[in-house]
Amino acid sequence: QVQLQESGPGLVKPSQTLSLTCTVSGETITTNYFYWAWIRQPPGKGLEWMGAIAYTGSTFYNPSLKSRTSISRDTSANQFTLQLNSVTPEDTAVYYCAAHPTSIAHFTYWGQGIQVTVSS
Repeated sequence: QVQLQESGPGLVKPSQTLSLTCTVSGETITTNYFYWAWIRQPPGKGLEWMGAIAYTGSTFYNPSLKSRTSISRDTSANQFTLQLNSVTPEDTAVYYCAAHPTSIAHFTYWGQGIQVTVSS
């Protein structure tokens, strides 16, 4: 069973960089055909796919966030990370990491989510 756990600060100041880590267990992030993604849900709004990293290390981003987003991985730690630059209060959301054995956009496995608030 694949398990994912988000970690990182719950409060970030405007203009700073939001950094979150997803720790994976039950599967390695280099396993063929898996995609590992970040998704967020602002208060009162729907889910927003932010981007993903494939088992190959290739990355894919939501065009609306691409200029501010970077997803990377640490294969030795079996983790992947999200960096979102120049945050504003509109980036306040619950952030989830998720995974699927073959899909980049529909996910079987989800972390519990982490609340991140952008505020001074």
